[in-house]
Amino acid sequence: MSACRDDDSRIHGIKSQIRVVPNFPKPGIMFQDITTLLLDRKAFKDTVDLFVERYKGKNISVVAGIEARGFIFGPPIALAIGAKFVPLRKPRKLPGKVISEKYTLEYGTDCLEMHIGAVEPDERALVVDDLIATGGTLCAAMNLLERSGAEVVECACVIEIPDLKKRHWCLNHSSFNLIRGLVRAVSD
Repeated sequence: MSACRDDDSRIHGIKSQIRVVPNFPKPGIMFQDITTLLLDRKAFKDTVDLFVERYKGKNISVVAGIEARGFIFGPPIALAIGAKFVPLRKPRKLPGKVISEKYTLEYGTDCLEMHIGAVEPDERALVVDDLIATGGTLCAAMNLLERSGAEVVECACVIEIPDLKKRHWCLNHSSFNLIRGLVRAVSD
């Protein structure tokens, strides 16, 4: 489920603070740069507040943030709703024992890792990232949490790119995205 809430005046402020960088990191990509959003205290706070309003009182005990930008939004959401924060990292970034989940990207493969024991069976989890495109990374995150016995309640992203034709099958899970359809990728 996408949740573009244009009736909320905060959405316009958030949208206006996201910079679109054409042809970055490669030709044809319209990069959604959230660093400009982070520079605006009000837009950044509004972004976190919208997520907190949605998830407060939902008995979520785990907020799992995807490296790296999920680490920006996840911790303040976790603190505000009374949950713990669990980082989902790229390979070889976490010390100790981890579980891994490989996934396919448009341009290759990647992997996410999580500490063993970071999530207990039957915990209710929220996955947080800045952007959803095809959904491969979110699906890997959900798989890691579910393999640990957690129930993934929802995935929360600031930006959704709906124009991409290839969506991952696992996105039948509910997702909550603040901004939808910001731009389309340029064609060759």
